[in-house]
Amino acid sequence: MVPIYEQIMEQIKAAIISGELVEDIMLPSVRGLSKELKISALTVKKAYDNLEQEGFTVTVHGKGTFVAASNQELLLEEQRREIETAMEELVVKARRTGLMDEEIRELFEMIMEE
Repeated sequence: MVPIYEQIMEQIKAAIISGELVEDIMLPSVRGLSKELKISALTVKKAYDNLEQEGFTVTVHGKGTFVAASNQELLLEEQRREIETAMEELVVKARRTGLMDEEIRELFEMIMEE
């Protein structure tokens, strides 16, 4: 079970990475989003605070939270992290089914050739 604030963060990050949300776009207010999602404003605030700490957003007191100037290196690093996590999960699953590391490598190489 992924905490709600992490789900919000991931959805906003994905929208930024995909270009759906661009620099200087204002995100919904904490209260507005909490009402829309029917969750605590503290949950939304936590997601927004974490996004700001990670450099995805900027909060202007009294004005709102905005998508930060796109830092291509930050976006690429986030994409790499997501890919790495997905690959780790696949390797764990493959090992659980009894595949040896060499078999996993062969499968990966086969997929890369396609």
